[in-house]
Amino acid sequence: MARPVIGIIGNRGLINNRYPVHEGGQMNSCAVAHVADCIPMLIPADPDYMSIGELLDVCDGFLLTGGRPNVHPSEYGEEESPIYGTFDRARDAITLPLVRACVERGQPFLGICRGFQEVNVAMGGSLHPEIRELPGRMNHRMPPDGTMEEVFALRHKVTLTPGGQFARLFGADEVMTNTLHGQGIHRPGARIVIEGTAPDGTPEAIYVKDAPGFTMAVQWHPEWNADSDPVSRPLFTAFGDAARAWVARKCPSARVA
Repeated sequence: MARPVIGIIGNRGLINNRYPVHEGGQMNSCAVAHVADCIPMLIPADPDYMSIGELLDVCDGFLLTGGRPNVHPSEYGEEESPIYGTFDRARDAITLPLVRACVERGQPFLGICRGFQEVNVAMGGSLHPEIRELPGRMNHRMPPDGTMEEVFALRHKVTLTPGGQFARLFGADEVMTNTLHGQGIHRPGARIVIEGTAPDGTPEAIYVKDAPGFTMAVQWHPEWNADSDPVSRPLFTAFGDAARAWVARKCPSARVA
């Protein structure tokens, strides 16, 4: 049988500022294929093209990627304003119900950056529009200039709950991560467990309590250097293992290559 299929939630973009495309970072596909050992499939996140049920049937797991547009504030009871940045309402319409369906079914997902925020909002939480403007918080946004290596460089530590899911996975109570986000968790959603925080208290690693499947999400970007980074590699490996377990669960007689 083929490797599990991971639906990579894409973003909208423009080629030459005029031709609309659905896009996804190559690093995401590389991490899914080479570290999680699954088949990456880019999903155009728009309910005009597919239903949640169809996605759940076609894919064995989902990677909720980062993206420049933010979750619309109306999804957590706030009014739209310029401080919340730009939006992608079509992606909201796919990812938020998709997260809730996966939690219910036990179908695995891994949330990254915006995907991390989507998991929190899907479970009833809210977001700060701009972390760096809060008293005592650091600037978590990506550097405006520099090479890819400089932009994705490790910039702060994340302290993990001793003995928690992330600490057991990484084999450490403290890890170093990159940081490329403006928004962050304000109010945790129902069943959201925060197991990792930055030095300024910003939530960085979460999962959904009592969910029957893999629901880990991180605020940083583990897809960068995923094949060799000591934090990224075990995260994507565990995600791939969860997808294989899902395939075995739904098709007990199937053998995953």
